Amino acid sequence: MSLPQKNSASRSQYSVLILALILVGYFVVGGLFAIKTPAWQSPDEPAHYNYILQVAHNGCCPKIEPGDWDSVYLDQLKAAKFAPDLLANLHTVQYEDHQPPLYYLLLTPIFTLTNGSLIALRLFSLLMGAGIVLCAYGLVRVFLPERPQVALGTAALVAFLPQHLAGLASVSNDALSNLLIAATLLGTVLYLKGEPSSKEWQLGLLTGLGLLTKVSTLFLIGFVPLAIVVRWWMDNYQPENGWRVGIRQVLPLLAAFFIPALVLGGIWWIHSINTYGFPDLFGLRQHDKVVTGQPRTAELIAQVGFVGYLKTALQTTFDSFWGQFGWMGVPMPAWIYSVLLGLVAVAGSGLVVNSQNTRNGLRPFPTEDLLERRVIWTFINLAILLAVLEYLYYNTVFLQFQGRYIFTGLIPIALVIVLGVDGWRAWLSRRVSLFVPMVTVIPFVLFALLDLYLLWRVIVPALAL
Repeated sequence: MSLPQKNSASRSQYSVLILALILVGYFVVGGLFAIKTPAWQSPDEPAHYNYILQVAHNGCCPKIEPGDWDSVYLDQLKAAKFAPDLLANLHTVQYEDHQPPLYYLLLTPIFTLTNGSLIALRLFSLLMGAGIVLCAYGLVRVFLPERPQVALGTAALVAFLPQHLAGLASVSNDALSNLLIAATLLGTVLYLKGEPSSKEWQLGLLTGLGLLTKVSTLFLIGFVPLAIVVRWWMDNYQPENGWRVGIRQVLPLLAAFFIPALVLGGIWWIHSINTYGFPDLFGLRQHDKVVTGQPRTAELIAQVGFVGYLKTALQTTFDSFWGQFGWMGVPMPAWIYSVLLGLVAVAGSGLVVNSQNTRNGLRPFPTEDLLERRVIWTFINLAILLAVLEYLYYNTVFLQFQGRYIFTGLIPIALVIVLGVDGWRAWLSRRVSLFVPMVTVIPFVLFALLDLYLLWRVIVPALAL
């Protein structure tokens, strides 16, 4: 009995060591991105920076108003690579002023202590991103404890995916909102496994903080309560008790979630209604009034037709999910997208192989865990679906073919990709002993080298003055 325990402890120690190395690599490569990426050459970075500036100088919270968006001036800035002689009016770029304030409040002390250092703010956002990497590892370890290589591969892909890393090394509230989403997803998986450490009020608190950070976290208001109901059903449902008994049991659990979530979210919703009027809970209607001149979906469809629109949407979304830098003006070399498309194909086919491996007993797990695992797997796929639906919703009016908007579901997406690769690895290991489990991690760690190549050979040459 002691030998398996020793082997398990040894694997755990190796996993922690590799995770630590991934984090070190993340901070090194991400730090280089934060320092070397030319100022303001990340989407919306000036507007996020100016929100912090306004909070530091005038208190919270700014109000989005006409004049906060000037498409002509922005186009001039981007065309001139934010040349110093055009920056006199940069402080007027304030079209993110409708955003919830939590991210900006957290960065205001950094702004004050460093006299507004852009690099310092970028590095603080990068620190938040490390939490996303840890949550990615933790979620998969909880879900698939017997497959540490999948947890490490998922953490590595989340850490080193070029577009994700570039975003985390910039000033953007995506860092905090996606961290809170990641923590909530981890907590939800723990909850579905029946872990007593994950409680309804904690999930409500995380969701409420998300609502104080960015509207992209709104899906958690439905996602988490569904998990609470499903967990109750697995633990306590008895048909003979009737639905009234079930409601009496479930309502306190849902109340424990909704009270902190809605109290925290309601703080900002009330502010928005007082500022912009009912029913503009999120300030988005006011934002749409201010941000005029943006390309619209209907205009592109009228120009190229629906088929042409779909082709452009799919191509640009795929490219920008993996890496399209600056203000979407600096794509990666074409051969890199081809390799990444091959990786997606390998992962997709590997999911079928992985399923066959499981049926053949290569990935055994206790029978009593079968329902639990299927439920968690369903919620992981639901998170991906909701991220995609959210992305599609963004594009119903404005053209927003930016793959980074799908990063609300990045951890589940990364898990699916790594599972597919590990499926092929497991299949090959039956034929070639060289394919030990940790081989799965290698291609995703190598993304760090790709990041360095892109920074030095693509991003800096294209964006520097």
